[in-house]
Amino acid sequence: MHRTLRSQIADLIRRALEAAQAAGDLPPFPVPDPPVERSRQPDHGDYSSSVCLKLAREARTTPLEIARRAIAHLDPLPFIGRVEPAAPGYINLWLDEGWLTAHVEAILTAGETFGRVDLGRGRRVQVEFVSANPTGPLTLGSARNAVLGDALASVLEAAGHEVEREYYVNDAGSQVRVFGESVFARYAQALGEEAPFPEDGYRGGYVTELGRQLAAETGRRYLEMDRREAVRTVAAWAMYRMVETIRQDLADLGVHFDTWRHERSLYEEGIFDRVLAMLREKGYIVEYDDAVWFRHPDLEKDAVLIRSPQVIPEPSERPTYLASDAAYLWDKLVERGFDRAIYVWGADHHGDVPRVKAAAKALGLDPDRVVLILYQLITLWRSGEEVRMSKRTGEFVTLRELLDEVGPDPIRFMLLSRTADAPVDFDLDLAVEQSDRNPVYYVQYAHARIASILRHAQNQGWGLDEPADLSLLHHPSEMALIRKMLELPEVIEQAATRLSPHFLPFYAQELAATFHAFYRDCRVVSSDPADAGLTRARLRLVQAAKLVLARVLHLMGMTAPERM
Repeated sequence: MHRTLRSQIADLIRRALEAAQAAGDLPPFPVPDPPVERSRQPDHGDYSSSVCLKLAREARTTPLEIARRAIAHLDPLPFIGRVEPAAPGYINLWLDEGWLTAHVEAILTAGETFGRVDLGRGRRVQVEFVSANPTGPLTLGSARNAVLGDALASVLEAAGHEVEREYYVNDAGSQVRVFGESVFARYAQALGEEAPFPEDGYRGGYVTELGRQLAAETGRRYLEMDRREAVRTVAAWAMYRMVETIRQDLADLGVHFDTWRHERSLYEEGIFDRVLAMLREKGYIVEYDDAVWFRHPDLEKDAVLIRSPQVIPEPSERPTYLASDAAYLWDKLVERGFDRAIYVWGADHHGDVPRVKAAAKALGLDPDRVVLILYQLITLWRSGEEVRMSKRTGEFVTLRELLDEVGPDPIRFMLLSRTADAPVDFDLDLAVEQSDRNPVYYVQYAHARIASILRHAQNQGWGLDEPADLSLLHHPSEMALIRKMLELPEVIEQAATRLSPHFLPFYAQELAATFHAFYRDCRVVSSDPADAGLTRARLRLVQAAKLVLARVLHLMGMTAPERM
């Protein structure tokens, strides 16, 4: 299914309005894109449009009369069973039940491609996310970043985009030197040497452990080197170790990247120099206070690009984050030719958004091609109390600790269950509770229950691939399950359009609830030979439900368990 039912119905209503105009039943006026929504009440149909409510003045008649005249010109389509006008001017549409039941096989035939829509039409999109400084382990905030970015990338792929996932490694600037000095000090101390620790150094227990590891691996080698060179070498070693730790933690969360782009490469490849030259040529560069500044009419004040040597003696440390951001933007949209660049950042970066957008404009790029998604913080709760510190180290809680305690699936589901701009309260007790209170368990149990039904059917001698007469499906709970499954393409389109994968967990819970209701109301495998046809039809139905549940779980990056 490449177009959603919603979009097809919108086209159907638009054509009906235009046909009514052509027949003289409605006067000429610009026909707007008809809004189409799923009806909240079954007696209002499956879909409803309020377009006629906005056309009374142009049509010189009541909205209800416009609806009646439009309906008279609707094209007959196989998926539409009934259409009725409703006061004060709605067009309500019911899907054809024969078409619905036939789509059980269509879902099974589509398999893992079910739900795809052609929204992106092959446009190349880069989603850059996590990108935490490799000077420490990933924190809770990074966990939310990872889950949000990865699910968004999956949704965009399902919506017809060509997507690349990228991690931007911040390995340029003063933090590299400070990290190296911190690890070098702990390394020297591990060997019994007195070594001053930098005032602005990284003081986490992981730095001490890195120092011990380095001492065990290399002995006194770096103490016998030129200290400046030793710190540079130690920094590279420590950052490599941290990147590998980050890579493993993310892999255990189910997150993998197509590209790891290093900040230093923007300078080594000359991209920053070219971008700076372009900005200077276009008149966006000013120099004063011995520094280089970016000036743009969209910004209230100048933003420093290269700091003064009086402030930062080391030349490689003088470019600011904005300098790298401008070069990285050019690298994404021009050098590598992505149609759109999506960044997932913490809410504390809100001040950087206008600067990045202004840099895009200054470089002659459409700022709408640059999308910055800001997410709010996570608060951990255990036994009704906020968890502020790591139980292991007395410091911040890491992604690794959360993975070890609750596993990847609860993390992914719960961190996707809120919009990015809403804070998340993560209940550690609920995350591991095996009950219907736990939405993760509730959804995954629905999949496991279906797997159990299918195993039971096979043990009773039923073949799962046998042809079935799907027209035997007409119970309200059967039809509700089919309707809910067919919503997935619209959920994917909505999530991709709004760049918000939080629609997935809500849909997953609704689909699981609809299946549980079906299971309550309809016996799947009957021992009565007279019900053999219905059993075959229901086995096809539950197979389709299993596929769609697995599909939405996989879009969220979660597993679809066969047993629980």
